[in-house]
Amino acid sequence: MKIGIIGTGNMGRIMIEAFIDGKAVSPSSIIMTNRTISKAVAIQELYPAINIAHDATEVAKEADLLFLCVKPGNMYDVIQEILPFLNKEQCVISITSPLNTSLLASLLPCSTARAIPSITNRALAGVSLLTFSEQCEPQWQQYLIQLFEKISTPLIIDEDITRVSSDIVSCGPAFFTYLTRRFIDAAVSETNIDRESATKMAGEMLIGLGALLSKQFYTFESLQEKVSVKGGVTGEGIKVLENELGSVFEHLFQATHVKFAEDLQEVNAAFATVEEQKSPRY
Repeated sequence: MKIGIIGTGNMGRIMIEAFIDGKAVSPSSIIMTNRTISKAVAIQELYPAINIAHDATEVAKEADLLFLCVKPGNMYDVIQEILPFLNKEQCVISITSPLNTSLLASLLPCSTARAIPSITNRALAGVSLLTFSEQCEPQWQQYLIQLFEKISTPLIIDEDITRVSSDIVSCGPAFFTYLTRRFIDAAVSETNIDRESATKMAGEMLIGLGALLSKQFYTFESLQEKVSVKGGVTGEGIKVLENELGSVFEHLFQATHVKFAEDLQEVNAAFATVEEQKSPRY
């Protein structure tokens, strides 16, 4: 099985490193390319057996399974570039949420799916989100589930919850990192603790929290109840959060969905050109 990676930016690189470290694939089974080839070379320096292709067409010719790890605005050009070199036995995976699987399937002659990874997959943890097109062959579906099980907990989702699922799984680590940084900033500002100590404590707290949830000792609700003793200090802090958080998370999801709609419009506009070219002209 030859795995092709087109685009070795942040998420493309994370997937490569996770697949190798999780022993999902061997370095020699990967062929990758990037518009800025030096980024691919940097990965090859870590894993010398990885193959570098000069361009996307070479990846399309060589790989059985192709991951398109490019920005939504570049997806049209990449698909146009590789389209003449694809065959029905291959499988093409998009990792960008605005490109839905039915559109991808209508353009390509092979099995198609979408896989939305998370930075947490780099630690062989967290969730990956899978959506299969109707044309995706069962053997490819099974292979992809098994592949992502090596680096994550794969969840199969429907198209209509793609954005919110990605917000939780893929954007969530950045959101909660920001909240933690603000938590640390406030601790340093309001007390005598130094930043290094506060950062260490917060990081270890999050690791411990993750372990508690992983081992299913508590649910979110029962954990809060366990720590927030009646009349205690934690309860006073919870009151502040209840009073001041307001609709911040509602606004967050609203903002991400507005951006998603813009990206969706951009992608659909680009691919509408393909459909126009397919239509007969009289």
